[in-house]
Amino acid sequence: MRCFFLWFVFVFSLSGFSQTDPKVGSEIDTTSIKIGEQIRFTVTVEADTMAQVIFPEGQTFSPLETVEAFETDTTKKNNRFTLQKTYALTQFDSGSYKLPAQRIEINGKGYFTDSLRIEVATVPVDTVAQKMYDIKELMVVEKSNARFWKILIIVLLILVVLGGLVYWFIFRKKPLTEAEKEALLPPYDRALLELKRLENSKYLIQDEYKQYYSELTNIVRSYLEEDVHVTALESTTDELITKLEMLRDAGELKIDNDTLGHFKKILQTADLVKFARSKPPTSVAEQDRKSIEQIVIKTHDALPEPTEEELMEQAEYQEELARRAYRKKWILAGGMALGALLIFMASLSAFYGPKYVWDTVTRHPSKRLLEGEWISSSYGYPPINLEAPKVLVRQKTKIPPEAKDKVKELQTFAYRDEDALFTIAATSTSFTQPAEPEFEKTIEQLIKNFERNGAKNIITKQEEFTTISGVKGIKTYGSGKFKVPESKDLVKGEYVILSFGGKGFQQQILLTWLDDDTYAQEIVDRVLKTLEVKTEV
Repeated sequence: MRCFFLWFVFVFSLSGFSQTDPKVGSEIDTTSIKIGEQIRFTVTVEADTMAQVIFPEGQTFSPLETVEAFETDTTKKNNRFTLQKTYALTQFDSGSYKLPAQRIEINGKGYFTDSLRIEVATVPVDTVAQKMYDIKELMVVEKSNARFWKILIIVLLILVVLGGLVYWFIFRKKPLTEAEKEALLPPYDRALLELKRLENSKYLIQDEYKQYYSELTNIVRSYLEEDVHVTALESTTDELITKLEMLRDAGELKIDNDTLGHFKKILQTADLVKFARSKPPTSVAEQDRKSIEQIVIKTHDALPEPTEEELMEQAEYQEELARRAYRKKWILAGGMALGALLIFMASLSAFYGPKYVWDTVTRHPSKRLLEGEWISSSYGYPPINLEAPKVLVRQKTKIPPEAKDKVKELQTFAYRDEDALFTIAATSTSFTQPAEPEFEKTIEQLIKNFERNGAKNIITKQEEFTTISGVKGIKTYGSGKFKVPESKDLVKGEYVILSFGGKGFQQQILLTWLDDDTYAQEIVDRVLKTLEVKTEV
């Protein structure tokens, strides 16, 4: 019962404490600055210790610009917190600006500060002591190659690694194993080495006569096939002896009858051991190995010396073998490189998608614009602030004679990519009289301009558009068939016209792009998200 009472008192005290309303106040250190100077705007909040307070973030002070948002200063007084948040604000255009009310969220509820009027004065220029100069023409700056060199270095490093791997596993002269060294020996030397190895084997000790005689006959038959050039491995004992006798009779093998007879006897003994399970004495088996060794020596000595033509044929044959091995290495290296490239491209395609990889390899113009370095800038007066993949260049525009009595100044900035058929233009117009702009007439004029340039089947839609700071305007958008530069063909494209303005001025942004260009659509979406305009001159 006592615990329940304490819990009730605790909850009641919290609910009573939370019912104390928070207090929000704001102050500014000055209401008049020069261009580029900063003002300090401070928001003070008194609230319960359990309250959740969220201060404004980002560019919410437009038309003033946020230079810095300082850390929140917190003090505690009588079980309540006092929070102070200070912002450094500035403006780079002269005039009278309204600092809008800021929303402070406390426990999900909004509290607003007072709006203030800020005067921004120009910096006086002494035109008497200092001579005035005309505005200089636009200067073309050479494009930086830093990104190109970075990509080139990465590619070179990858190629060096691949080249090192290909050299190490394919072209490097690897140390030969004992088996490879033995295989490179001449048939005569290799036969003697194998007979010596058979002498040191344990076949006779382990009573493995069949394996002993099988290896003994294989050694001599392989030698005869390689050095004497007689088909010995596939021949029976009688067939092999007959072939050797024919070579002797033809004068190609100078060997006596005793040697051939002894060789035939050893082969017959081997046949009995292998097929009739005969088991000669160990001394006979050892003597047969020695006899085979003498037969190999005598056969080698009985061979005639190769002629010069035969030596040249052998040299050419060895060169051809070397060329084939070299070509085989290059084919293997090329196959490895192609396989690595295909695996790499397949991995990228699986992760990013085939279209993205293909557009990257072919350097899709809109994709290069989207993924390049974007530039945030202000254009014209009243200023139009936006981010774009390239700087919008000032266009030479003339005010039509019939509009000179209404238009005071016309400033147009534009960028166009002919390869991607992408256009972005920003126009600021100042009127001679503080009258509201006639958006419909201007939009109609732009549509007619499309048609004069060869566009057809233009579809027009219209809706309200709001910038991130809350400025409302008119969005005119649609599609049509547009003319390709230096061609008679028409392609399907889309366009957006954004119109803003107030008494005495008008601001318009124009964007055009290909209908099926997803990268261009992403560019347009990003431009629209970063767009900021002035609400008054």
